[in-house]
Amino acid sequence: MLAPIGIIAGPMAALFDQPITDVVARFSWLTLGNLAGAVLALFMFDWILLKRLMLILYSVILISLLSFNISTDLTAIGLALGLVGLCSGLGLAGAALTISKSYDTEKRASMLVITDSFFSVAGILCGALATWFIAREFFWASTYQFVAAVSIVVLILVSISEFPSTTSETKETSPTAKWPLTVWLCLTALFLYTLGQYSMLWWLPNYAETKLGATPEQAGNLVGLFWQGMFAAAIFVSWWVLKVGVRRLVIIASVGTTLFSIPLWVYGDIKALPILAFLWGFANLSMLKMTLSFATQMVEIPTPRLVSALLLGATIGTGLSPIITSQIVAATDNYFILQFSTICYVALAVLLITATRIFKLKRPAVSSPSG
Repeated sequence: MLAPIGIIAGPMAALFDQPITDVVARFSWLTLGNLAGAVLALFMFDWILLKRLMLILYSVILISLLSFNISTDLTAIGLALGLVGLCSGLGLAGAALTISKSYDTEKRASMLVITDSFFSVAGILCGALATWFIAREFFWASTYQFVAAVSIVVLILVSISEFPSTTSETKETSPTAKWPLTVWLCLTALFLYTLGQYSMLWWLPNYAETKLGATPEQAGNLVGLFWQGMFAAAIFVSWWVLKVGVRRLVIIASVGTTLFSIPLWVYGDIKALPILAFLWGFANLSMLKMTLSFATQMVEIPTPRLVSALLLGATIGTGLSPIITSQIVAATDNYFILQFSTICYVALAVLLITATRIFKLKRPAVSSPSG
């Protein structure tokens, strides 16, 4: 849902006769809905069976996506995006919780990374489809009809699958009381990661077009190349994490993501940007899921509230990104926002390196032998 925004924002602005910053800000309905879903996930899994909830969520997503075909104003589109975001936030937490409760510490990171590869595939397909559709002047929401078809497939898979029980979890009055400092450092790092990532993804295509003279197709391909790099990294990391451990990978990913984001705004050459976008994607090394897995090793049992809280940190960064970035671009330009992305990465690298040092000096009772 988020990958095509930088590609379709221009055509949407032209269709609705609105500034591009207003159109990007409108997608905050999606991300803020996602944030609301992540907040609800802190409690929802105690009230309703996971399988039933997932069936409801993806039914609402399907209906909301199909409504784009009949929406004639940005307000109606914003409401539909809000519903999609709400259900996606709950669904993402449900998927991560399912994996966390289905696999032990050693395999959990690998399985989370494998799911990350599907995010990357979705980013590649949505970015490529959006670029192809926009280059041929198709309706701006054509890509999201593909997502609607995927929702139908998910509904079928959920209906025939078994899910772990989540309704009888711990009843402690203060679920966060036993969370160590490292969990909070990871949560903050996840916020900075998504804020920095989507700041770059949403404005890099616009920067390439307006400042470097790229065609819409060239600019759109940058997003797809980033996700291709992410996909290649996920395949590699799903094996590598079993060899070197989560803690080392978290350090490598945080430093690598920071370093490889810098050339994207240093080199003002459209010919260099495609390979740089791919390398930046690869350097991420599935950092979101690596950080999530690392944080769940800090406690004896990764409860639904812990997993949901970690994803909430990431979702807040995603949710605030269109609001923050549109204001920054309006006050400065689309070049500075790329530098802002790197600043976010520098901060998260400091937090994660600190967390890994604390983890090394004061290991919890349950941890991966390789972590």
